Amino acid sequence: MHFDAFDRYHERESFLHRLDPRVKVVVTIVFIVSNALLPDGAWLAFVFAWAFVLAANLLSKLGVGYTFKRSIIALPFALIAITVLFSIPGSPLTVFRFLAWDFTITDAGLLRFVSILIRAWLSVQMAILLVAVTRFPDLIHAMEHLRVPPVLTTVIAFLYRYLFVLTDEVFRLLRARQARSAAVPGSRSGGGVMWRAKVAGNMAGQLFLRSYERSDRIYNAMIARGYAGHLYTLNPHEMKSGDYYAAALSIAVIFAVQILGRL
Repeated sequence: MHFDAFDRYHERESFLHRLDPRVKVVVTIVFIVSNALLPDGAWLAFVFAWAFVLAANLLSKLGVGYTFKRSIIALPFALIAITVLFSIPGSPLTVFRFLAWDFTITDAGLLRFVSILIRAWLSVQMAILLVAVTRFPDLIHAMEHLRVPPVLTTVIAFLYRYLFVLTDEVFRLLRARQARSAAVPGSRSGGGVMWRAKVAGNMAGQLFLRSYERSDRIYNAMIARGYAGHLYTLNPHEMKSGDYYAAALSIAVIFAVQILGRL
């Protein structure tokens, strides 16, 4: 089982690791919503929001640049907002031609685009830190404590669990194909593009059938062991005074950043 492919939890003895998962989930959600509500061009507020993330990195003992390095990969997905560069009215900055169309980049569009990139970048860092300092079962139980619908938490839990099942089946199929493929040294095994497409299609079908059969066996095993639609834990969560203080202080800081952005 290749758990490292999906599990991003890092074991440490830190303040954030010991913090109640409900506090971490709530603070992360409040931080992301606060970023989304900040006005465009609130540079000082963005700086303080990033300082909040860096301070959380220090408290996690994962290193100041832990989330910074891993959040860069998410920036290309924020480029979907590139259309705001020339769709928002404002003073023209430059004009470029693409095929038969002329696009004018405005100052208001550039301001909105950069602000969206910064918001997305900060939010992704906070989400990365959340999964790095909280075990996935604890996240699920935190959602249950926060009154998230049980159907939703169960679906998320099973989706996460079956990712490993699918990965295991994929690696089994790849090993079986490799064991049955022979090639002369220096030459490529297999046939042409159509042959490879046929093999890939057969593997996809086999993956579906194997996963369906295995999921049925797993479900029957869970029923035999007393599963009744609720996930149990050996580590019951109890809010302590330090958890309340940490939650109150974090939300107060985020609220202060929001006020700073409004000023």
